[in-house]
Amino acid sequence: MIEVKRIRKSFGSLEVLKGIDVTIDRSEIVTIVGASGAGKTTLLQIIGTLMKADSGEVSITGTKINSLKEKQLASFRNKEIGFVFQFHHLLPEFTALENVCIPAFIARKSRIQTEKKAKELLQLLRLSERMDHKPSELSGGEQQRVAVARALINNPTVILADEPSGNLDTKNKNELHNLFFDLREKFGQTFVIVTHDKELAAMADRTLSMKDGCIVNGN
Repeated sequence: MIEVKRIRKSFGSLEVLKGIDVTIDRSEIVTIVGASGAGKTTLLQIIGTLMKADSGEVSITGTKINSLKEKQLASFRNKEIGFVFQFHHLLPEFTALENVCIPAFIARKSRIQTEKKAKELLQLLRLSERMDHKPSELSGGEQQRVAVARALINNPTVILADEPSGNLDTKNKNELHNLFFDLREKFGQTFVIVTHDKELAAMADRTLSMKDGCIVNGN
């Protein structure tokens, strides 16, 4: 599903990634752990096409990301990759339902089909009573579940999450972690999750440990 070969990335004189090689299978849930500054988020952003590597290549579902031009890359990202971040990044002026629909509207999918799918996802995530609420009217756990629904709206093959439970209390954190595994069983997506949470890392199919820009365990 995901193949990373010889990825290097520097910011000025600081080499953040030092020749990363990773293969992640279809429907696998993989966590990436390590101290702050180890290069975890940079690697995730390169896999997610949000940042370009200095060298090396990334393939997702057989597509070599490096070979795509900007418009092709944006289209591929919108269709194949869903993102869940530590901060939910919901647009405050839109309702939960509208926020979930946005990636599908960007992909020019029909409004009727998009809203139907969004409502199904929100119901699945126990948010059927909160669809018309704006983010300020939702709890932290509810906001993050809306963000998960938004990540799923285009049926992506890959979900990338960066500290998705970092701002949640224990109850909401545990619910979110279990949700990822429930979604994998239901939809078969591949999950790559950057986390400091030891419990989540222990639940994953595989954990990659990073240190000083290298994978030191779990490759």
